Amino acid sequence: MVRWVAGVEYHGSRYSGWQIQARRPSVQGAVEAALSSVANQPVATICAGRTDSGVHALGQVVHFDSAAARDPYGWLLGSNSRLPPDIALRWVQPVAGDFSARFSARFSATSRRYRYVIHNDRARSALLAERATWIAHALDADAMHEAAQALVGEHDFSAFRAAECQAKTATRRLESLHVWRSRQFVVIDVRANAFLHHMVRNITGSLLEVGSQRRPAAWIAELLAGRDRSLSGMTAAAQGLYFVGPDYPAEFGLPPPSEPWFPA
Repeated sequence: MVRWVAGVEYHGSRYSGWQIQARRPSVQGAVEAALSSVANQPVATICAGRTDSGVHALGQVVHFDSAAARDPYGWLLGSNSRLPPDIALRWVQPVAGDFSARFSARFSATSRRYRYVIHNDRARSALLAERATWIAHALDADAMHEAAQALVGEHDFSAFRAAECQAKTATRRLESLHVWRSRQFVVIDVRANAFLHHMVRNITGSLLEVGSQRRPAAWIAELLAGRDRSLSGMTAAAQGLYFVGPDYPAEFGLPPPSEPWFPA
């Protein structure tokens, strides 16, 4: 058996999320079907981070084991020829047998990064449908960035945790959170050691309250300290969220996480 690792890019709008679900299309189901066809035997994958319905990925990472005699290009070309147009493997390579795409103290990934893209314009865009969240009223990106800095560091993020989250603890280490404007886009880019269920979308929903001038910048710090999800902003829509990808120790020799090509 050889352990392989692959980078997966997908547009998540047609899928119920990464994880296989009964009677609903999933990204994992499509990827495993393609890999299994190339291997001519069942292939199961482990991913770096499960994404929700409608969420996209630039650099999802998966690992799988197979005894099939295939080279990296064979896996790549064969799988992509069997995948739908909105899912693609970007690279495949062999990796040490102790590698795991998952994040935890026992596994290989060291951090994860997400980007949330807001199309902030008076008129909606047909071409950006399902690729960015449209907000017509003006947003103050500078105020959003200022407010967001209260979240950087290790904290209890209960105020931004979904009710159905099954994590044993709400403590996470948020390494960076940047908000900026690029012409008609407002971009939120966040990196952490791990994320709670809906954490990025819940943080975004609260930052939108600040950007819309309905709340002061100091409100975000108050929410964090209060640890009460019911007082926070809405859960932002899924279509603006992109899983940029995980980081791994250099010893595994993996390609660096994909840089988002929009907005700069």
